[in-house]
Amino acid sequence: MHEHVLTVPLDRTGAGAGTVEVFAREYVRDGARDAPRLVFLQGGPGNPAPRPDVLGGWLDRALEEFRVVLLDQRGTGCSTPLDAQSLGEVGDAAAQARYLAHFRADSVVADAEALRNALQGVEPWWVLGQSYGGFVITCYLSQAPQGLAGALVTAGLPGLRASAEDVYRATYAQTAVRNAEFFARYPRDEAVAHRIVGHLDGEEEFLPTGERLSSRRFRTLGIALGQTSGFDALHFALEDPFTTVRGRTRLRTRFLVEAGRRLSFAAHPLYAVLHESIYAQGPVTGGATRWAAHRVRDEFGEFSLDAPPGAPFRFTGEHVYPWQFEEDPALVPLRGAAELLAGREDLTPLYDPEVLAGNAVPVAAAVYVDDMFVPYALSARTAREVRGVRTLVTNAYQHDGLRLDGRRLLDGLLELVRR
Repeated sequence: MHEHVLTVPLDRTGAGAGTVEVFAREYVRDGARDAPRLVFLQGGPGNPAPRPDVLGGWLDRALEEFRVVLLDQRGTGCSTPLDAQSLGEVGDAAAQARYLAHFRADSVVADAEALRNALQGVEPWWVLGQSYGGFVITCYLSQAPQGLAGALVTAGLPGLRASAEDVYRATYAQTAVRNAEFFARYPRDEAVAHRIVGHLDGEEEFLPTGERLSSRRFRTLGIALGQTSGFDALHFALEDPFTTVRGRTRLRTRFLVEAGRRLSFAAHPLYAVLHESIYAQGPVTGGATRWAAHRVRDEFGEFSLDAPPGAPFRFTGEHVYPWQFEEDPALVPLRGAAELLAGREDLTPLYDPEVLAGNAVPVAAAVYVDDMFVPYALSARTAREVRGVRTLVTNAYQHDGLRLDGRRLLDGLLELVRR
């Protein structure tokens, strides 16, 4: 194992000063010193590269023929990590928002290119991206295709011109489907969820981190429905949540601990802050995102917080709301910066459809028909618009095929890309 640290400019345009550090950990099998490199780009945004304590799954398979570089994307892991504490050193909310604009996919691509040049000069390398990592790869194919020998994507082909509103309309629709399927499997849980909401609206319950748990925040537990095993995980979280204390109905401590673990952004605040900005491309996507998930929610009455009594219960999914920056202690200090970032009209385009239409880099992508996070229709369209993309289309997984079945999935993608 080797560790690499590189200092790069904060602003690649040269308009601003400052630097960030980029960290990557490289795994090499004995005897594979001359193997080509494959860089893994993690999903997110805001998540560091894996820290494996055992070599299994896709990583074990990749090491059979590659040196594998686990890149911490800027702002995560050991690559100038960002949170309320570190962003507080940047300045006020306006300064923080300007700073955060340099932590999107285009900057990650530039960092990867700097690392490639430092490690192997002009020789191109392979990339593998999961979810948002696939968004970064699509940006890579647009901006620096000369750096890529081949690209593998799992659950991560973005819409090239899709606005945040387009994405959330599709994800709300698929989240509704997953809710219906969940309650069909566990019909008693719908009454439990309704009861929890009613209780939270009438009683104060506090999470281990000190803040009051609101009913609207409780509804965001539905992000678990986007994982193949998420039904069982959510069912277990809702298991026997009530107790009686001195004659009063209360939520059990163990339920509040589990809910707090699932709801807090303390471990990855950058995800919440940057989430909508990954869909922003200035005039290409209609300017500012303006809390698109929050606005589009009103178009789906079944997700309304004011649904009438007896209406089906609906958890939300991969949606970030402005009020979470009022309720989550990890996000409260970042509220001003997030608000300004959501109002940015001028975030630069991330994808170049013209360059992608002439793409010459071998690309294979696993696309999941039932994906709750990355809409199938948008991914399928992008696969048609990027020259030479070969797709492995399946409904065997939700969004987590690489985690669940990484060896077989990587086998399939490598076979596909080399045909």
